[in-house]
Amino acid sequence: MSENRVTVDRRGPLLLIGLNRPEKRNAADLAMLEQLALAYGELDRDPALRVGVVHAHGEHFTAGLDLGDLAPRIGTEGLRMVPEGGINPWGTEGEQVSKPVVLAVQGTCLTLGIELALASDVVIAADDTVFAQLEVARAILPFGGATTRFAARAGWGDAMRWMLTGDRFDAAEAHRMGLVQEVVPAGAQLDRALELAERIAAQAPLAVQATLANARLADREGPAAAEARLQGELVRLMQTDDARIGLEAFMTRTTPQFTGR
Repeated sequence: MSENRVTVDRRGPLLLIGLNRPEKRNAADLAMLEQLALAYGELDRDPALRVGVVHAHGEHFTAGLDLGDLAPRIGTEGLRMVPEGGINPWGTEGEQVSKPVVLAVQGTCLTLGIELALASDVVIAADDTVFAQLEVARAILPFGGATTRFAARAGWGDAMRWMLTGDRFDAAEAHRMGLVQEVVPAGAQLDRALELAERIAAQAPLAVQATLANARLADREGPAAAEARLQGELVRLMQTDDARIGLEAFMTRTTPQFTGR
């Protein structure tokens, strides 16, 4: 993995993760998938990092899978793409990243790009973005989470409309279905993603992570499982330094500076 298929840059509590194969429209080969998984592992482990921001270099977010590189690597157990120290960015196996991820997309956003949006927490799309979940046109199925998340996000009919035809749709349709949260002029997507990531990073990080974890638990195991954890999580958070800092800031009407402890 000598080539930098993925760039990793720190900006205070943010980790900027950039797809970096613009000459191939950021089509994902195994090296890109492995480096992306390692970047997610770094985000998860480092207590100084609070939010990940995933973006892409060049005009396009991703043209999807580089099947020429990946097809020969799909064995009897599927595709193995998470090296030691990494976390699956699509959250379809193993542990999930415990910190929020904000995604900025533009240009072409195909297959695994949509699935990365579905696995992320906030998605900003440039108004020139074109999406397609076109695995069926390549004689495979979406294996990065679309079969379990697309319908939950957009509704059964809309999900099947796009997954079973492989047709392309635009940013306005993605926004209507809830795949993206905001559509901005082309070129402004990363700045807006960073702005929202900084807003998230300014909040109490343990509380952010607990909120994210409980919402995911509700999504995976149902509301009752998440509700059963609420009081215990409240007690745990109230015993943190950040809870004290937050209360002091409330009483003094000042801006809290949370430490994550």
